[in-house]
Amino acid sequence: MATGLILILTTALLAADDGPFLSIANGLLEARYNRKTEDVALVHLASRQVFFRGRLTEGQVRDVKIRGLVDPTFGQGKAMEVLYQDGHLDTLMAFDGLAFILVRPGACNDGNEPRSIRSVKAFDGVVDLGLAGQRPITLGTGGLLAADKNPGSYMWLAIAAPGLRRGVVAGWITCDRGSGVIFSGIEASLVRLTAQIDYGRLRLAPGQGEQLEVLAIGMFEDARLGLEGWADAVARYYKIRLPRQPVGFCTWYSRPYGRASDQEHITQQAAFAARCLGPFGFSVIQIDDGWQAGVSKDGPRRNFTTHDPNGPYPAGMKQAADRIKSYGLVPGIWFMPFAGTSYDPFFADHQDWFVKRASDGSPYQTRWGGTCLDMTNPGARGYLESVVQRIAHQWGFGYFKMDGLWTGTGTPQQYVNSGYKDDGMGDAVFHDPNKTNIEAFRDGLRLVRQTAGPGVFILGCNGPQNMRSYGGAFGLVDAMRIGPDNGPEWSRLIRGPLFGSRHYFLHGRIWYNDPDPVYVRQSVPIEHARLICSWVTISGQLNMCSEWLPGLPEDRLDLLKRTMPSHGLHARPVDLFENEPPRVWLLSDTRGPVRRDVIGLFNWSDRQMSIAEPLDRIGLDQNANYLAFEYWQDRMIRPIHGRLEVEVPGQSCMVIAVRKDAGVPVLISTSRHITQGMVDVIEERWDPTSRSLEGRSMVVGGDPYELRVAGPKARDVQVSTDDLQAGAKVELRYEEGLNRVVIHPPVSGEVKWMLRF
Repeated sequence: MATGLILILTTALLAADDGPFLSIANGLLEARYNRKTEDVALVHLASRQVFFRGRLTEGQVRDVKIRGLVDPTFGQGKAMEVLYQDGHLDTLMAFDGLAFILVRPGACNDGNEPRSIRSVKAFDGVVDLGLAGQRPITLGTGGLLAADKNPGSYMWLAIAAPGLRRGVVAGWITCDRGSGVIFSGIEASLVRLTAQIDYGRLRLAPGQGEQLEVLAIGMFEDARLGLEGWADAVARYYKIRLPRQPVGFCTWYSRPYGRASDQEHITQQAAFAARCLGPFGFSVIQIDDGWQAGVSKDGPRRNFTTHDPNGPYPAGMKQAADRIKSYGLVPGIWFMPFAGTSYDPFFADHQDWFVKRASDGSPYQTRWGGTCLDMTNPGARGYLESVVQRIAHQWGFGYFKMDGLWTGTGTPQQYVNSGYKDDGMGDAVFHDPNKTNIEAFRDGLRLVRQTAGPGVFILGCNGPQNMRSYGGAFGLVDAMRIGPDNGPEWSRLIRGPLFGSRHYFLHGRIWYNDPDPVYVRQSVPIEHARLICSWVTISGQLNMCSEWLPGLPEDRLDLLKRTMPSHGLHARPVDLFENEPPRVWLLSDTRGPVRRDVIGLFNWSDRQMSIAEPLDRIGLDQNANYLAFEYWQDRMIRPIHGRLEVEVPGQSCMVIAVRKDAGVPVLISTSRHITQGMVDVIEERWDPTSRSLEGRSMVVGGDPYELRVAGPKARDVQVSTDDLQAGAKVELRYEEGLNRVVIHPPVSGEVKWMLRF
């Protein structure tokens, strides 16, 4: 699968019905082909709903066959091959245990002259969810929109019934040579779905055929599971294994000492962060734009071979990296791997390194992004390899923020690009004319990864500059900025949640979503600071701050401590198809014998918000009684049964930990982290014989650690002898229905505790 090909290894022809219909199935879905009408119908077997009727690529069909299939990624299945008179082949595939039908279109040049293909309409038809009278909504990269208002979505699209969540999910699993797009519209009372691949220029020699990208389509009673399943399939295809998720600081938005900071203050920041936040999980200091040399009239300077001798790091970037590393932190750096500046004297003798415009042969210049480097040109590749080698191995940076990523595709900037925009892809000429725009881009990303090595964390920045870089980066970056630049002002602060929510299912599967930094500076109202910290923590997305840490008051610094480290779980928005951004999230931890659940409630409006959500819709047991503790109010709230009903003030949040009321004392919350036990509690066990609640927790030295235990008043509390000998202090106080145990650990590590009742 690393080659981008799904391989048919078992080619024995299976017996086929002599009637007009042929079909393949996998126990979940069935694909039927009508040989008379040449239509395809897809059936959800559990409900017997025909959820899609349509056609494959255009052409006169010559033959249809069904074959056995063995794939190194998806295992055993069946394939239906539709062969056309011009020689191209479309394939439908059904794999055991995969909740999708896969569609792989083909193309062939049956002429006598070379042919160039700009785009291919791969799959087109109508979607029927079987819900008469209810018009579905679409969710795509452009947001939550009516089907006839959606301009098109890059790589994936969900068509769902609000409230019910039943829906169809379609998504391109591969993005090896082409850029997949999915369009929607209205036809009578149904939604029309059209899947297209844009290539720019896919060159086919006379007689040459190609198998194209792979589309997945399926129907789900909960379309969120379909989106997550599609992301899992992409991760399987590209063999994605994400590194540990970092937490850190980006210089760009800091006030003071923003942009690239400077060698004096980056050292002060690193020392402070290592001392005050390192024990909580802080790990990265990243230097942004402004350190590099070069000349530019539009956007950043783009000579990344060296630092600006008159800039913020006169002693050079190796010294800056060494100083950060001396505090036990990972140094990070910003650069633009695929961008140069054609008029910069540094590039004067290297004009062949640049992509050219088809219209006049001039270097391919883009707004803000400079001149696109040609990743099919050996000289340009050698230049990039030397830059990455120097940054990673000579200077010692272990975290890359790679901006202007789209320039590697040889397309114009479209910022802010979320829904589909025709960017004219195909107006660029590459050194190797047989490489498509996406192929050249992916070759460049592979070169960066191979040169940097597996130990360097790679953040792509950013998809909305031009979304061709979004799917094109699948499997080749560790994280991706999924939205435009944010800021501490409310209108900009919510950009991260807006874009991060609609892409939530990518996070932790394909890459880590980067919603841009959190802000806790004093100019940010405390409710806003709590909201953005809570959303990033609950959603689990990449947690970076951009604050001058030594200047923060203790209470604002404490907000950051409660977000670290990232929990490493998969959170899920409850109202994904009803509200944008979603207002309700559920984070569940089922890794151990004790289940922990945290509900995040986020009010994005300036008016009070009433929440009335049935528990089963949230993802909890509808028939259970739940005890509840709200983190920011630091108190128990009324028990929940059947429905969560609360009021949330405007532009604020609530974070509620819930536990089933089993009639015995339970640890419902801790002070260490916004997730209230998920990153710190190792073990919790109730012993009915001794009537004791015992547990183990990971604590931070010098950080008072509070256990919130719901139940009757405890007789006493104790920590282990080893903890007492190490100097740990413990105190207990009781308020109605809640025991508060505060442990004062002198050192970081594991502490054992017990309450007796």
